[in-house]
Amino acid sequence: MTSNGVRAGGSPTLDEVARVAGVSRATASRAINGGQRVSAHAQSSVDAAVRSLGYVPNPAARSLVTRRTDSIAVVVPEPDDRVFSDPFFARTLRGVNRVLGESDIQLVLLLARPGASSERTLRYLTNRHVDGAIVVSHHRDDGLAEQLTRLDLPCVFGGRPWSGGDRVTYVDIDNTAGEREATQVLIDRGCQRIGTIAGPSDMTAAEDRLAGWREAMSAAGMRDDAVEHGDFTEDGGQRAAEALMAAHPDLDGLVVASDLMASGALKVLAASGRRVPDDVAVVGYDDLGVAERTTPALTTVRQPVEEMTERATRLLLEQIDGRSAGRPMRVIIPPTLIRRDSA
Repeated sequence: MTSNGVRAGGSPTLDEVARVAGVSRATASRAINGGQRVSAHAQSSVDAAVRSLGYVPNPAARSLVTRRTDSIAVVVPEPDDRVFSDPFFARTLRGVNRVLGESDIQLVLLLARPGASSERTLRYLTNRHVDGAIVVSHHRDDGLAEQLTRLDLPCVFGGRPWSGGDRVTYVDIDNTAGEREATQVLIDRGCQRIGTIAGPSDMTAAEDRLAGWREAMSAAGMRDDAVEHGDFTEDGGQRAAEALMAAHPDLDGLVVASDLMASGALKVLAASGRRVPDDVAVVGYDDLGVAERTTPALTTVRQPVEEMTERATRLLLEQIDGRSAGRPMRVIIPPTLIRRDSA
């Protein structure tokens, strides 16, 4: 034994912490692992013993007492190649990690494509391998809001879910207002024939942005028939732009539901000899690092992804810790228009 009561040559044990603190082993375990029924005096004695001995708690033992895993999942129902190529997801993970960096909670990334991958993710969540989940980039048919509600697992959605929005907490940007403002830029510029490349029709963000475009067009008394859907990727934007310009060669304005799709549209316009913004003015959506690098630089609507995911993460931690009000919250962040050269 050393002078502080620890076996020579070994790491301090829970029994040694209990002996130094003058409490039972069970009391020491509860005090270390966050359990209940520990007096202030006992807690103070155990804390002092832990510090003096340099004791490191066993995570498995702590989990048995607290029923916590000290981890949360970010669930992304998207294919791997999109997750690792779209800056939206990098900003999302950065925002989550920034909040978790203030604690010992770990981040688990779950990619949940429909089919076997989705079933595996649901089993993982059902078995409570995490304390809660943040769901982003969700689709109409993934049913995640309903499934997570049934599991009674703390969760927050990044973006309005298709259904169950009255039962789950979510953080979103006002996509309708953002796209309405983007369209108004082209109307005020004097564009006479404005089309749009919308996002996937099974995502609420895409549908809300399309609704904003239609509202602005209707208010201006302009036709809203020039619509093509993309998949929020550059290649998808390129294909949609080719189809849109072939069907409506008279377009002089283009509102695009993401900057990645807009960058693909700019390539199509350049290849066809149309100058931006002289022949066709273009407005994107996101401002996540793509817009500054296009030629010309994109006028766009800023989506504060890191701010949104930081807020979502804090709301999730409040749920896990029992500090939330108990009723679902809806946090809607206003968009910001960023003016650059393309419009």
